[in-house]
Amino acid sequence: MKIIIAGAGEVGFHLAKLLSYESQEIVLIDNNKENLKYAENHLDIRTINGNALSLSLLNNADVKSSDLFIGVTSQESLNITLCALAKQLGCKRTIARISNIEFISSKEEVSFKEIGVDELISPEELAANEIKQLLDQSAFFNNHKFDDGALTLIGTTLEAEAAFVGKTVKEAASVFQDIHFMPIAIQRKGTQFSVIPRGDSVFEEGDDVFFITLKEGVEEIYKLTGKKKTPIKKVMILGGGKIAYNTAKKLSENKIRVSVIEINKEKAIQLADKLPEVMIIHGDGRNIELLEEENLNSMDAFISVTGNSETNIMSCLMANSKNISKTIALVENMDYFKLSHSIGVDNLINKKLLAANTIFRYIRRGEVVDITTLNNLDAEIFEFVVKKTSKVANSKIKDLDFPRSAIIGGVIKEGKGIIALGDYTVLPDDRVVVCCLPEALEKVESLFS
Repeated sequence: MKIIIAGAGEVGFHLAKLLSYESQEIVLIDNNKENLKYAENHLDIRTINGNALSLSLLNNADVKSSDLFIGVTSQESLNITLCALAKQLGCKRTIARISNIEFISSKEEVSFKEIGVDELISPEELAANEIKQLLDQSAFFNNHKFDDGALTLIGTTLEAEAAFVGKTVKEAASVFQDIHFMPIAIQRKGTQFSVIPRGDSVFEEGDDVFFITLKEGVEEIYKLTGKKKTPIKKVMILGGGKIAYNTAKKLSENKIRVSVIEINKEKAIQLADKLPEVMIIHGDGRNIELLEEENLNSMDAFISVTGNSETNIMSCLMANSKNISKTIALVENMDYFKLSHSIGVDNLINKKLLAANTIFRYIRRGEVVDITTLNNLDAEIFEFVVKKTSKVANSKIKDLDFPRSAIIGGVIKEGKGIIALGDYTVLPDDRVVVCCLPEALEKVESLFS
């Protein structure tokens, strides 16, 4: 598959890195030599330095024979224009990164496909959706729904009183008559050591454990871990940018009381006009006295989405010190994302990583329809659609030559989630959710391709 990526920033580089593992033919275009030099030194790809709007440059990249063109520069108008040009020059499929969410919500009014843009990706919209999902299950630090919740990924830290501690996976599962959840990854306390659990794996105090679960399994995990289900009723958001706006809008529509603190007076006034149901506060959210005056201590969750990663992290740490039960920080630095609660914040989100992973699912082999990344781990979760020609088709899970560093967490059949054990026979059109460490990626994809 030949893929051209315009924009060698963090989204473009991360995409190129993911795709380079696949032995795809990648061309990365950027007018910043330093960005390209870094990519050249770390990835096995072709780079072109110059203005992607140049027709001669696009022809040099052989856009007419490319399978996919991805516009992920920092300018949405440039991304849309580049995709339109690439499509007219013969590219089969195009994806544009945008920031104006109106373009996505107005698909019925404006057909971007008619001008050559097949898919629109908004990192800001993806980040707002991620925040909402994290708040939906506030006791957990990961929450990703597959097929509208037919299966759900959740993560939690095991406390000493959790019924899981000291038990094997098999023993923990035997507490319930029917299996409604499956552990798919464990990270041992104080390490970066990732474990794909098996029946004899033992849960330990302080483990970060990730589960694939049915809807009824969520309640079971609450009971076994000793976590309390506390509804989120009041939320404070630091920062008044696009992510804050979209998050506040979504939460207020769900009858959650939201306060937004924005340091820029003009922006605060604009937010107040757009969000009449939300309390907009003009002030510096780094001022602890201001936060206390605005009843920080009474909040169920604190979300910091300013343009400064360090401010977001530090303000969430301060909120944690006030016993706020849920904190979420937006970070721009990919390295921060891997740290998560090792630095004391419940959740870190990175809009560029969300955008790259969303784009990535359109590209992968084996009919991948969804992908997500686990905080703190290098593991990834894939949702494959089984084809008639797939090696896994018509085989029992226990008979598959499945690598030990990967595990099937569940199956979605005709919209219904199933926790599939060894005797389950995988059939064409099944949607199979797999947790996979990097070393098993190629093997897993070959089974579903």
